[in-house]
Amino acid sequence: MGILDSLRKVFGSQAEADATRAADPDDLFQLTAASVTMTVDLDYEPGDTAGLVFSAMDSTDFEGALRDVEAVLDGPGWSSVQEDDHGYTWAVATRSSFEELVADLYVAADTLSERGYGNRLLAAVFHFEPEDGGEDVYWIYSFRRGSFYPFAPHGTSQRDDAREVKLQSVMDDELDVEEDSAYWYPLWPDRPNAHPWE
Repeated sequence: MGILDSLRKVFGSQAEADATRAADPDDLFQLTAASVTMTVDLDYEPGDTAGLVFSAMDSTDFEGALRDVEAVLDGPGWSSVQEDDHGYTWAVATRSSFEELVADLYVAADTLSERGYGNRLLAAVFHFEPEDGGEDVYWIYSFRRGSFYPFAPHGTSQRDDAREVKLQSVMDDELDVEEDSAYWYPLWPDRPNAHPWE
């Protein structure tokens, strides 16, 4: 199974059909309070950049929706809308505060939903940096499952399962964490110490 087949399986219609709750962009705001626990209890600082990944389509109306997303993210700080090597589109933003970053990605996701393209949304990806200088971890929100899951990559093809389980156990009361780890899909960076959207 290729990477595109895997993405379709985990973020596709089967994932949506199996979901125990509907996705809601409002869920992203759970991360604002959860970031405090990530810092105090787990020693991870929230990063200043996050990404929204979705499946684009070739239509004039969708291009207009993308321009709306770009306008939303064209605030203070850096932003970009770009296609990755797998044909998926990323809306990425850097903000000075994590609260502002969460809010702006929420508005970007809600903009696509309001324009009728909520079914094109795949995931929102937020990274957290360890205070001891180790490897970053991510909280990923699956729009097809309506839930979060942890992702702790090690390099470009391995993941730290023990760290992911620890993140789940500590954060389960604060985030709607995906119970079925089969849906914890890894969004690998294309090089070590890079982010999935790079």
